[in-house]
Amino acid sequence: MDNAVEGGHMAGEVARLLPDADVEMHDYPNGASDPSLDGVDGVVLGGSGCGVYDEPDQPWIGRQKRFVGTVLDEGVPLLGICFGHQLVNAALGGTVVDGGESRNHLVEASLADVPLFEGVEPVVPVLHSDVVTEPGEGMDVVGTTDYNDYFATRHRERPVWTVQYHPEFTPAIRPEYDAVWEESERSLEESTATRTLANFSRFCRHESGE
Repeated sequence: MDNAVEGGHMAGEVARLLPDADVEMHDYPNGASDPSLDGVDGVVLGGSGCGVYDEPDQPWIGRQKRFVGTVLDEGVPLLGICFGHQLVNAALGGTVVDGGESRNHLVEASLADVPLFEGVEPVVPVLHSDVVTEPGEGMDVVGTTDYNDYFATRHRERPVWTVQYHPEFTPAIRPEYDAVWEESERSLEESTATRTLANFSRFCRHESGE
């Protein structure tokens, strides 16, 4: 799901990073309806310039929260990224707040030993200020940072994972974010965060019987 209100580049990068998958993008902020789950092996909810607390002015956020419930009920694998991470947890009764600091750089995360993070090194790219301060019902913590205890979560009964970092933020699109991205001693080229998407795609194919 493309949640960029304007000027988004990352949804297209998800498709590029998964060349063996038939990726369809749904523009939620400008769409009038929810996408069908018929024949869908997995759903990725992407980032947004909005916060989940902007729902009164952005009615599509409420629709997407309800869509998350439908995805869970149908048992379709779901990966929430950044805003998607926050929205999934909020949809399940969690709390999301403005963390008071905009982070647009590489951070070091402590990631659990779970299949989603296979081959993912702990240094990952983030672009956010909002943070989850209380996970949604049924969501267990699988990733933390020194500034957030709920950096990545996993549903204990459903095939649902969420990550605050951007596995689709790559050197290919980094120039589009020159105005906000902060370079550091760490190198984006060395990050293996993109493996998150490959691992999720592999799980989806396994679940669908491919």
